[in-house]
Amino acid sequence: MKLSVVTTLYRSAATIDEFHARSLAAAAPIYDDLELVLVNDGSPDNSLDVALALHRHDPRVVVVDLARNFGHHKALMTGLAHATGDRVLLIDCDLEEEPELLTLFHQRMQQGDCDVVFGVQEARRRGGYIERVTGDFFFSLVNWLSDQKLPRNILIARLMTRDYVRALIRQRDREFLIAHLFELAGFRQVALPVRKLSTSPSVYSLKMRIEMAVKYLTTTSTRLLHLILYTGITTFLLSLLAIAYYLARYLFSGIGVSGFTSLIISIWMFGGLTTLILGILGIYLANILAESKRRPYTLARKVYRTRTGADDAK
Repeated sequence: MKLSVVTTLYRSAATIDEFHARSLAAAAPIYDDLELVLVNDGSPDNSLDVALALHRHDPRVVVVDLARNFGHHKALMTGLAHATGDRVLLIDCDLEEEPELLTLFHQRMQQGDCDVVFGVQEARRRGGYIERVTGDFFFSLVNWLSDQKLPRNILIARLMTRDYVRALIRQRDREFLIAHLFELAGFRQVALPVRKLSTSPSVYSLKMRIEMAVKYLTTTSTRLLHLILYTGITTFLLSLLAIAYYLARYLFSGIGVSGFTSLIISIWMFGGLTTLILGILGIYLANILAESKRRPYTLARKVYRTRTGADDAK
């Protein structure tokens, strides 16, 4: 049985050699054939040179050099499209997710009742208190507003069958979070609690997290659109009640409505609400435009593969 180990490279030069050695050592007792797919996601350091050096000395190493930086999740999907193994291990190469997890995942998959075994942290350990609190807040917000909840603290590390990978790469979304596609593909998935190291600072800043949350909600959630509808209906009903109240007060008490402050507050409130709604709808329209163009979500400059395989980027 053949195993494909898929990872992405971005500022990864310092860990590629160790990742390669540990991945081979973990796979050797289990699988009789192996390929290591390294996707260079426009890394600004010499990650590509290190990967190509490995490729020249080890024919099992496949290097997919993307034309530019497309983003972590899109690079992962491109790597999966180039994998040819009967089993596929998807994992980051920064060694925070240890390659030795393969043994644990393989043992669980051998029970025959699942198509995917993936790692999950029992508690999030990376970052300080503020980073963890804001991360939990955004996760809660996303799950509340989205149509499909995402499991918390999941890792990229996962062992998958060929059938599942084939179904996964058939998803043709141009803007996505890979965790959503993992769930959307279905099949039988089993979570295993694992330990993730924290040896480097996160590359996902607060700004990037907000952008990811907005992108995820506006590409997958219809609940947000329903919330806008209900907000509009509620505002309309409240305005009718306010009109009825002031009209009744004027008719029965002779007290009119006056005051510059109340007028300005009303204008600001409804103006802000209108701008918010138009902004959300505008983001949805922008995402529809991006999807309708049907552009490939990545482009490969070159694929370095010693043996014959699927060399077209998807």
